[in-house]
Amino acid sequence: YESSHTVNKSYTDNILQVLKTVIRASEEKSSGKGDDPFWENASDMLISNTIDLCLLAYDKVSIELLYNIARSALKSEFLKDKGEVDREQNDINAFDKAMVHAIEKVHEKIAQWASTLTIEERSKMTDEEQQEAIRQNVQETRTFTSIKEFFFETYAGLNEKTRSIVDFTFTGFLFRFLREPVYSLFCNKPSSFTPEDCLNGKIIVINLPVKLYHKVGRDAQIMFKYIWQRAMEKRNTAINKRPVFLWADEAQNFLHEHDAEFQATARSSRIATVYLTQNIPNYYANMGGIKGEYKVKSFLGTLATKMFHANADIETNKYASDLIGEAYEEDISKSTNHQDGNISQTETISHKLVKIIRPEIFHTLQTGGEKNMLKVTGIIQVQGLKLLYGFSYDKLIFDQEKEYK
Repeated sequence: YESSHTVNKSYTDNILQVLKTVIRASEEKSSGKGDDPFWENASDMLISNTIDLCLLAYDKVSIELLYNIARSALKSEFLKDKGEVDREQNDINAFDKAMVHAIEKVHEKIAQWASTLTIEERSKMTDEEQQEAIRQNVQETRTFTSIKEFFFETYAGLNEKTRSIVDFTFTGFLFRFLREPVYSLFCNKPSSFTPEDCLNGKIIVINLPVKLYHKVGRDAQIMFKYIWQRAMEKRNTAINKRPVFLWADEAQNFLHEHDAEFQATARSSRIATVYLTQNIPNYYANMGGIKGEYKVKSFLGTLATKMFHANADIETNKYASDLIGEAYEEDISKSTNHQDGNISQTETISHKLVKIIRPEIFHTLQTGGEKNMLKVTGIIQVQGLKLLYGFSYDKLIFDQEKEYK
């Protein structure tokens, strides 16, 4: 999808960004890894050069092609023989096969460029000048040179243990997408739906429950979510003004590092986002790595409307109480004095700041069912609106028997 829905069909950075986002989201959830510059740069270089080779050789990118090329790179005959391989062999591996196709593509592009020169123009150039002219005018030669330098020098020169970690980070991620049911859904044929279907009024449901499909279910949903977010932000709202929405239950499972950035501009793109979670620590647990706390706070700060229901988590209730804020209330104190048989009373009135809604109040909100007469209560806080008593919050009651439209 990404290789065919960009301004430049071979825009590697777009595809890299999608894969990198999902991989990092998975790393942050599992171990808090993902902030070490070395591992990030090494992984980025492997992914981007594999994508470049895939595009150069086949004019397309697929999970299966990326996996086969990356997995077989270390067994390449090109690497062993310093760039030479028997092109007539039928059993050459995926990496070598892609290299052969890439070389043929480069030669084809060079021939096309050379055909635009006159005999006189070619005769005036030295070999060095001709090579430089090819490098400047045939983009594919620069791409292929970068691919060769990475795989033959940088990648091959890494310590074996380091190279294995980088390799398994990428191929291990891709491998999960090559198993059913994800392979049939996303990898073996063109998709029957795209994010743009939402602009025609369709609702796309990704039915891959994390409890059933585990890590690959999560990865697939994050990948589609991120691709969808990018597509919705790229559309021209002057031409298509249809509002769209992104809905995620147990939202902590589907967060990625660009969510806060997306939320900051979602409103101008006519996108409504609804995230449901049990408590704030769920977000901390799934947005690990260095500065995980600040990532969560940044993300929460972009959500303009927040609804709080009954909750037993101290941190969530304190956050809700702090968010709604404080107000002044009268503090009346009285004193009585006895002196020489006379009684005098004094009354002092002062004002002090107190929580509008204390954290423990959230423990007592109604949760529905027969014991609460099918009523659910919640406290809403809305950015930029004055609701109850001029503050930005209100208490709402939902009837479980009522159909809301």
